[in-house]
Amino acid sequence: MPDAITDSNKQTTAGARLPSDQAGRLMRLATYASVTVAAVLIVTKFAAWLMTDAVSLLSTLIDSFLDAGASLLNLLAVRHALEPADKEHRFGHGKAEPLAGLAQAAFICGSAVFLVIEAGARLFNPRNIENTDVGYAVMGLAIVLTLILVAFQRYVVGKTGSIAITADSVHYQMDILVNAGVILSLWLVSALGWTLADPLIALIIAGYIFWGARRIGNAAYHMLMDRELKDDERQKILDIALAHPGVKGLHDLRTRSSGNRVFIQMHLEMDGDKSLLDAHTIADAVEAKVMQAFPNAEVLIHEDPEGVEEKRAVFH
Repeated sequence: MPDAITDSNKQTTAGARLPSDQAGRLMRLATYASVTVAAVLIVTKFAAWLMTDAVSLLSTLIDSFLDAGASLLNLLAVRHALEPADKEHRFGHGKAEPLAGLAQAAFICGSAVFLVIEAGARLFNPRNIENTDVGYAVMGLAIVLTLILVAFQRYVVGKTGSIAITADSVHYQMDILVNAGVILSLWLVSALGWTLADPLIALIIAGYIFWGARRIGNAAYHMLMDRELKDDERQKILDIALAHPGVKGLHDLRTRSSGNRVFIQMHLEMDGDKSLLDAHTIADAVEAKVMQAFPNAEVLIHEDPEGVEEKRAVFH
């Protein structure tokens, strides 16, 4: 599952994203779906925990509570991020998404800390688990619902590049392993009588939750810090611009993403004898090609005469 998470994130490219209106509808739908799934799982896991008294099951109940809180936060953040640019926020509100991602990382860490405390107490005071059939049924339901949700979220991430939906998806992908771990714990205690399996597996789950929180926080941090697009995407921009016969060179390419939007800046080098109108026409043509490849991009191009020396950034 960790490899699947990584592969899903690597496959998300700015060029594959849908236009803003379509992306917005998908993102809103994904937030509604995650809140609904979290609410259903809270009710069923709470009832199962009361009947089994399993700390590993309690761990998934706590996680579902935090899932609901994080998903509600996601819903609000996505709604805000999709608002158009205004007088005070000329570049839009896309940074609400990575902020929500950082908040989710904090939520997840909090659940892991609580779980470590509870599991540590059970190590010194192990208890038998009752009504394990109920636990199996609830965990099976949780896995099925979460698999469906994650499949939909991965589709949405592939179409929108949303960091907020990505964070939510990573969280729920972790839940699949967590729920599978609870099933193993229930079996080890009920079938083999190994009561320490319950808190030990809960501690393993807590460690995995910490790992997931780090990944989510790291991705959100890079977006907040305006990290460049991936190398293959930057190369695609270079290829598009240099393919125009009127473009003699390119420098100072700068890129960043904010929510589901991409910002691209570059200097195009052209024949110095061209008129300003001709240079502007070439820049417009390059801009149109770039925006065709990156539908949610805002492109800013500066025209320079070829061969004129100027102070340039060291980045390529």
